[in-house]
Amino acid sequence: MVVPLQQETELAAVQAATWDLDVAPREYCTFGREKAVATESEEATNPASISGAVAAGSPHCSTIQVLIVDDEPSARNVLGVVLAQIGLRCEKAANGEEALRILETRQIDAVISDLHMPGISGMELLAKVRRLYPHLVFLMVTGMDDVRMGIQAMQEGADDYLVKPFQVEAQVVSGSLTRALHKKRLEEEVERYRHGLEKIVAEQTQQLREALSQIERSYEHTLEALGAAIDLRDSPTAGHSWRVFRYSIEIAKGMGGLEHQLRNIAMGAWLHDIGKLGTPDAILLKPGPLTEEELQIMQRHAQIGYDLVKGITFLADAAEIIFAHHERCDGSGYPRGLKGKEIPIGAQIFSVADTFDAMTSDRPYRSALPFETASEVIERGAGKLYDEQVARTFLDIPSQTWVDIRGETAAFKVFPVAAAANGASGRLPEP
Repeated sequence: MVVPLQQETELAAVQAATWDLDVAPREYCTFGREKAVATESEEATNPASISGAVAAGSPHCSTIQVLIVDDEPSARNVLGVVLAQIGLRCEKAANGEEALRILETRQIDAVISDLHMPGISGMELLAKVRRLYPHLVFLMVTGMDDVRMGIQAMQEGADDYLVKPFQVEAQVVSGSLTRALHKKRLEEEVERYRHGLEKIVAEQTQQLREALSQIERSYEHTLEALGAAIDLRDSPTAGHSWRVFRYSIEIAKGMGGLEHQLRNIAMGAWLHDIGKLGTPDAILLKPGPLTEEELQIMQRHAQIGYDLVKGITFLADAAEIIFAHHERCDGSGYPRGLKGKEIPIGAQIFSVADTFDAMTSDRPYRSALPFETASEVIERGAGKLYDEQVARTFLDIPSQTWVDIRGETAAFKVFPVAAAANGASGRLPEP
């Protein structure tokens, strides 16, 4: 490569000015940092070698561009000659503002900037470059008396620093560039690896979600089968589990603030009578009044149901509703005689729904009562048998809602447990 006469003259002048530095110990030249450079392989001064190192930091070695930023023309030209010696192209800027304009329009891979410049200083330029172009290599140029500033620059994001007056042999500059480009290449590889890892994690997370969704649908099928089995066994109350399930969800929605509990309320209502699977048919299906002993056996179904499901993780909260669904606010319920706030809100809601459905359904010993009559009974029991807020919410819901739900009973076929959010169809509310 032919070096212009002016640049040859400037280079010779700098070489003469720094001749003593060339023969002095490396640690004197660069605060000890270049001592390691002096012992590095001579490959660092070989244009082919530095090109190979640059190639490791960029996919297109021949297009590598270095931006020199210095307000002194001689310093820019000398450094340009050094970069030319190691086979690198360069752009030049006389100040920080010009450098930023070049970065906006040119493909630049590395910036070598003087520390002290009018306008935007080297430190300010470093901050802007790191914010706008985080992947660029940045070398700071400082004077012999400013080595600490060079170290500070590295602490604030520079990849390395050079010391003025320049040691103009290619080894110094190429060594710094090689290390900085290698560091950037490693950082980019780590970044690519991180993105790749994030993609893998995202894909596996999606697969896990799909698997959990399938498991959840299997749970819903299981709950449907259990609820259907309960209703089939207790034929006089066929459709009861479905109706109280729907009634309970309507009341919970009407109360508001229970969105996170809808799922548990739905499952508890659907399975509330699962304990009756352990009740003898002679008692469960008896057409007349139960004796005191038979009544005690019948009442055990709450405890039996609780014991059946409490060990199932996804039914743990619903188990509390099953256990308390016959408790009453005044403590007259069973099996534990809980009072007021001791009763889970889901069980409080269910008790109103259960009472309403029991009164409005045909039984072997009586015909169904009108909705208005059942509502009056619940209104009289508000604050005594039933939670007052729950009862009030129930009474505020239009009676047509209950008529429509009862009309659905004969038509329900598929995934009734998945209907908590949207009436007779939809999905179970998310936990």
